[in-house]
Amino acid sequence: MTQPDMAQIIQQAQDMQQKLQQAQEEIVKSSVVGEAGGGLVTVTMRGSGQISDLTMDERVVDPEDIDGLKDLIIGAFADAHRKVQAMAQEKMGPLTQGLNGGDLGGMLG
Repeated sequence: MTQPDMAQIIQQAQDMQQKLQQAQEEIVKSSVVGEAGGGLVTVTMRGSGQISDLTMDERVVDPEDIDGLKDLIIGAFADAHRKVQAMAQEKMGPLTQGLNGGDLGGMLG
């Protein structure tokens, strides 16, 4: 069994770090739209978690049902949050899956 080339291992680790940084930058620059009430309330969330927009159909703005409106806003926010997490998993998952396996994603042999 041959010993792994240390320079090659270091280069692979540096390449992996660069790919992870690029994926993180893509996530932060991206946006998702969360919905509730069949699209009556939408929340646009950046990959950083910052809310950039909130829209509400006038039909949900009922002064007699503030709790219903709050539920829709919370639901749209939760949907956007789930979508950001899914986007992050989609972009980062392939890069990180093996890092906890003890072999640095196959870099050691």
